[in-house]
Formats: sequence, structure tokens, C-alpha cells
Amino acid sequence: MEQILNHIKEIYPLKEADLGLLTRELKRIELPKNHLIIHSDRIERSLYFIERGVARAYCDGKDNQITFWFGMEGDAIFSYHSYIYGSKGYENIVLLENSVLYEIKTETLQDLFSKHIELANWGRKFAERELIKTEERFIGRLFTPAAERYAELIKNTPSVVQRVQLGYIASYLGVTQVTLSRIRAELRSGGL
Repeated sequence: MEQILNHIKEIYPLKEADLGLLTRELKRIELPKNHLIIHSDRIERSLYFIERGVARAYCDGKDNQITFWFGMEGDAIFSYHSYIYGSKGYENIVLLENSVLYEIKTETLQDLFSKHIELANWGRKFAERELIKTEERFIGRLFTPAAERYAELIKNTPSVVQRVQLGYIASYLGVTQVTLSRIRAELRSGGL
């Protein structure tokens, strides 16, 4: 729980009383590898913080799954549409490892926001951070070559390479697995 508390405090400095209101509503759950925690075309009613594990968000393409996010310790798992609009989402999120999560019901979180201004401010900062991360991924995918994005991925989250299948990383980068193998070989040889 300590890692989750640190992450919550990083987002916005909460007083202990407000932090207590939030953490009292968190329920610890353990789920197995390959558990689909968020389903597309369904209204999801919970938000999860990852204490231990890795998650992958993807959309189903015509012939394959397109990975657009990896979550690791400290990250939050939720459906954007369900969280913001209370409507069905577009993404699937699957756990890639046996995981320990802390769950909070979206309705409970919204109730806390409506009654406690500091928690509402925390929620606003949380949403802002998620928006910026999403925008950075989108712009990076449009304007940064896959080799540079792979190098950034290794630099910013080196454990992702050890913990996530290369096929998923290739999908995240928008390249084939063969191209990713070439990129990795060139990085190892110092060619990139």
C-alpha cells in the first residue's frame, strides 16, 4: 500500500484526513495473469491502482490487437469513457502478471469529490496528469520514429522489456516484431 500512497501524494498533496478518506475506500485485490480487468463496450465501475504487476491496454483491430499503454506499479487502471462519462469504453486492459491492485468504485470516488474539495482537487490533478500522458503518447507515435520511442521506453521504464512480451511492445511502437528485433539489434550494436 505504501507505493500507492506515495503515488496518490505525488499527484496532489492531500492532508492526512483527506488521504484517509480516500484510502479507507481502497480494497486490496489479487488477480491472476491474463485476467481481463477492463472490457471494451462495457461500463466499468471501478478504478484500480497497481501495487504489483503489469497491465496492457489494447483495442481490437481488424486483424490484430493494438497495444497503446502499459501500466506498472503505481499506475492507475480505468476506462476513460466510463470514468468521465459513465459510458461504455473502447479499451480492453489485461493483466500480464499475477497482480495486487487496490480498487475503488467510481461512484464512491465521485461522491468523495463532491463532498471534499481537496479530494476534488486531487481528482482534477489526476485527470490532468492522465491527459498529458495520453497526449504525449499520441504525439510521440505521430512524430517520433519507432527506434527513438523504443529507446525512450527502455530509458523511462527499463523493466518493461523484461516483463512484457516483445509482440506487445512491437504493437505499442506500431511496428512488426521483425522490425523491433532489428531496432534492438541496432541499439545493442550502437547503430542508433
